[in-house]
Amino acid sequence: MKTKDLADIIRKKRKEQKLTQPQLAGLCNVGVRFIVDLESGKETCQIGKVLYVLDMLGLSLIHISEPTRQEAIS
Repeated sequence: MKTKDLADIIRKKRKEQKLTQPQLAGLCNVGVRFIVDLESGKETCQIGKVLYVLDMLGLSLIHISEPTRQEAIS
């Protein structure tokens, strides 16, 4: 997953919940600039804040491992 993919998911979920960027920033106790940067896919956003925003939106990260080369061949 690229940061842009995560940004798109966050933006979509925020809009589904009919929240503006300033409203989401207020709920998460972060600045509007952070939400703007997050939704634009900025790669240097603080991971702790990112995880908190995801949690506030009801989202979570899961890890799906790539199949090993041997598994891919089978």
